[in-house]
Order: sequence, then C-alpha cells, then structure tokens
Amino acid sequence: MRKTNKVVVGAIVGLMASVTLAACGDAPKDEPTSSGSEPAASDFQPCIVSDAGGFDDKSFNQLGFEGATQAADELGVELIPVESNSENDYAPNLEALVAQGCDAIVTVGFALSAATVESAKANPDIEYVLIDDAADNDFDGTKDADNVKPLLYNTAEAAFLAGYAAADYTKTGVIGTYGGMEFPTVTIFMDGFKQGADYYAETKGKDVKVVGWNGKTGSFTGGFEANEAATSTARRILDQDADVVLPVGGPIYQGALTAIADSGKDVAMIGVDADVFETDPTTQDVILTSILKNMKVSTYEALMAAGDDTFDFEAYVGTLENDGVGIAPFHNYESKISDTLTAELDEVKAGIIDGSIEVKSYLAP
Repeated sequence: MRKTNKVVVGAIVGLMASVTLAACGDAPKDEPTSSGSEPAASDFQPCIVSDAGGFDDKSFNQLGFEGATQAADELGVELIPVESNSENDYAPNLEALVAQGCDAIVTVGFALSAATVESAKANPDIEYVLIDDAADNDFDGTKDADNVKPLLYNTAEAAFLAGYAAADYTKTGVIGTYGGMEFPTVTIFMDGFKQGADYYAETKGKDVKVVGWNGKTGSFTGGFEANEAATSTARRILDQDADVVLPVGGPIYQGALTAIADSGKDVAMIGVDADVFETDPTTQDVILTSILKNMKVSTYEALMAAGDDTFDFEAYVGTLENDGVGIAPFHNYESKISDTLTAELDEVKAGIIDGSIEVKSYLAP
C-alpha cells in the first residue's frame, strides 16, 4: 500500500532536491525534470542514491540509475536521484530522500549498506532496494532490516568464463587482476577469474599463471577512484608479464588504460559490471570482454514491483542460469581469439549451470 495521497510536481521536487541535498551530494547532470505542473500519474515516489562513484561511472551506479529511470518512466512517475560525493554523504542523502516522501529508495553499492540498514530501521514503511550487498552488516547470515531487498550477483560464475577466455588468449602465459578494496563484492570477480584460469590450465594442460590474486590475498588500490594508485597497481601487474588484466572496482580500470598505453605492450583488458566496450568507447582497442552484472534489469524489476504493490523483500541472486550475470561479446577481439573458444565457453557455461563444474564464491561456498 502507498502512504497517503501525494501529488508530486516535477518542478517542485527538482527544486527541493537541489536545495536539500546541496550540502551532501549532487544530483546527476541528466536528472529528469518536468516543465509542466501536471501531477504524476501515480502517488508512488521512487528514489535512488549513488555511492561515491556517481551515476556516470560507466559501471554499476550507471546501470542501477538506468534501471530505476526506466521503471519510473513506465510507471509514469518522477524519479528523485541524488549522487554522493563521498561516504560522508550516504546518511544525509538518505535522510533527505526520506523527508521528500520516497516510497522506495534504491541504494547503489555495498558501501551504502550500513547507512541503508540504519535508514530502513528508522523508516519501516519505506521499501529499500540495496544493490550488491546482503544488508548483513554483522555477518550473522540474516538481514539487519526486514524492509530491505538485496540485489546480489554471483559474478564468480561469469568471471570463471572470463578467466577461461583470458587463459586461452594469453601469449605470455600470465594474466592478472587487481581490485579497488578487499570487499566480497570485489573479490568475487577475482575468485571466479582465477578459478576459470586454473580450470583451463588443468583441462588443457597449459601453464597459466594468475598474478594479483591467489585466492586469499592480492593487489588492491585502496579505493575506487581513477587515480595514481589505480595506475601504479596496474603497472605492477603488467610488470609481471601479464598480457590480460582484470581491474575490479568501477573507474579504477582507467588506471589500467594508462598503464597499458605507457607499457607499449599488446595487453588486453577485461571490464566489469557493464559492457565497458559500449559504455566507454575509449577502451575499444583493448577490451577483450566484460563480466556483466545485469543490474539494470533487476533494479527495474524491483522498482516496478514496488510501484505495482507486488514487492517482496526476498534477496535476488543473479546467476548464469537466470541471466543475472554473463560475459559480453569479444567485439574487436573476435578475430583474435581461437576458433574454438566460443564453443568451449558455451560448454563451460552449461557445466556451471548443471553443477558439473563447481564455482566457489561467498554466494555459493
């Protein structure tokens, strides 16, 4: 059930958002506005808040925003989005959205988990959608707030395919990965990548070395910014003779682009979350493939359910089987990969789905 009758006027909402949130975060540049004074077609008010990467990160923030925007458009309502500039913005941004009468709030990224849980406990009538975290901040196996729906993605399965492809493609016999920070939602990519490469090496009898992650420890930049730490970490991976690199952590892939260009070597990169070949055309010469989280669709479906009063708080887990995760096409590398790789990946995917090939992750231990 919706809260009381609310007439949302787009122009007023836009003004309120800009004034209320100016001290804590910025609305995205392409924030939807309404030039007329007609009330929204529904009294449902969807809202979304990004993490510090912003809605134009060409990664998971952008995908979540696109899914939420699509749902709002189809429901005939005005989405209220707000960007966070740092972790200090999370709680104030959520408080501001609550004050604006949001019925459902999407919070994008595991970094917002604690703030989301706190806000959800204080506002039990609001439906929260938390992307990429289980809302289990005390790690006891249960959600910390009943009115939060986690959207999770077993990206280890898709990363397994990418690791297999990288192992098949490498000319040096060395592939590498590095992450932003050592969170489960980051290392799940690295886990799958290593497992896929190890599986290839075992089944093919080929010596393939994975640097940057040994299954327990690895290389991390310490954040999720496209800064010198991202570039220097990528350089350390390339210095170990890796000719395929997987950066995990939103914009940190830009550091790999710089390191690859500076190296003068023939190095391929694997993207994460979105098809980076499509979202960032500057990568097209070096993108082998991308490990996909179908966050746009799952966010869209969650908000549509909230708007239709069919919402539930059960966790969604994206897998290869339900198309919640996958890998992107090889694009410009189609002519560079082996003739048998695509068919082999189809077989491996089928094996993962039917359980004959085991992929371990924190979502499938």
